[in-house]
Amino acid sequence: MDNNIQHQIEEKHFIEDIGLFFEQMGIPRMAGRMIGYLLIADPEAQSVTDITEALKASKSSISVMARLLVDNGLIERVASPLPRQDYYHFKPGGWILYMRRWLGLMSELHNITERGLVLMDDKSDDLRKRLLEAHDLFSLLEERMPALLETLEKERGDRGQENRL
Repeated sequence: MDNNIQHQIEEKHFIEDIGLFFEQMGIPRMAGRMIGYLLIADPEAQSVTDITEALKASKSSISVMARLLVDNGLIERVASPLPRQDYYHFKPGGWILYMRRWLGLMSELHNITERGLVLMDDKSDDLRKRLLEAHDLFSLLEERMPALLETLEKERGDRGQENRL
């Protein structure tokens, strides 16, 4: 098999793997496939038509998924060289923004579990342990995840400076 065909097959597998991963997270598979495609697309910005053809999907499906991914901070619409044509690319810093939003949700869940623990004050440790496990996990994420994201941003910024020298 020639290298070009093998490469195309590997790209399709990558796109499908990202789609399946996001589907497991409760996000539509097509949104995941779109992320996978935009992560490896060349050029980086792709039109709705390009995405539709590459993923063999309908324009309406791609438009709906684009809105979902824009709302989640993973992709963004960019200027188009053609009138009335939407172009998208994976948003720089999109993963970090996505994780910060996810962390905000975990923080809310941490607060809810704290309220639940107050409700369970007079209950046995056996009854409290399910809620306590959730509380401890969300507390740890809320405590440590921001520092990890800040470290990543700093390292990426430093790497960007080194690449410009």
